[in-house]
Amino acid sequence: MRHVGTLITLTMSGISCLVAQGPDVGQVVRGIDQAVQARVENVAGFTDVEHYAVYRGANETHPAAEMTVKPTYRKGAGKSYEVLSQSGSALIRKFGLLPLLDNEKTINLPGNVERSWFTSANYEMNLKSGGIQRINGRNCFVLTIQPKRKAPNAIAGTLWVDAIDDSIVQIDGVASQNPSLLAGTTHMMRQYANVKGFPMSTHARAESNSAFFGKTVVTIEYGYYELQLVPVR
Repeated sequence: MRHVGTLITLTMSGISCLVAQGPDVGQVVRGIDQAVQARVENVAGFTDVEHYAVYRGANETHPAAEMTVKPTYRKGAGKSYEVLSQSGSALIRKFGLLPLLDNEKTINLPGNVERSWFTSANYEMNLKSGGIQRINGRNCFVLTIQPKRKAPNAIAGTLWVDAIDDSIVQIDGVASQNPSLLAGTTHMMRQYANVKGFPMSTHARAESNSAFFGKTVVTIEYGYYELQLVPVR
């Protein structure tokens, strides 16, 4: 019993030291890189259903335009979209949502998609003070992220990753570059959940304000994922 008591004391002492010291930023960042690489190597493709809604001004109850699409992603080929339904302003759909889908196609082309990953190759990452935070029922490390290059899809802000497997749980921040001269600063947020062990988007929100367009909010809801995994050899 004395040996058991000693072991418990030593174990608790070790945990206390780790809590006091905090996680090692280098180890966390390496874990993030490995988690992203695992997804890249193991997910051969996927389909899902995405619902886009655009809100104008202060009204975030009734969308000015909506579109439901079914994307198909294939590693090494990129992403394509099938429009399942659409409603609301034809102008917003034509000049807002369709260009957004075209931009997603461009981002996901081979040679481009690698620059959108949340890895140390693309971002400077540092742990924030305050320790582990609980987000969406998961214990997370919290990091500040600063993109190494400016782009409309590169976010400067905060990244939450699962404290166990280092997979992405949530991102929040502002685009490092405005999408156009007429658009103002864009604030973006995206949440993720594990699907077959890999992080996939579940909800996203982007808000921009400009003197020309006023306030515009775009939300995206993701669901009905079907992942094609690389066969285990």
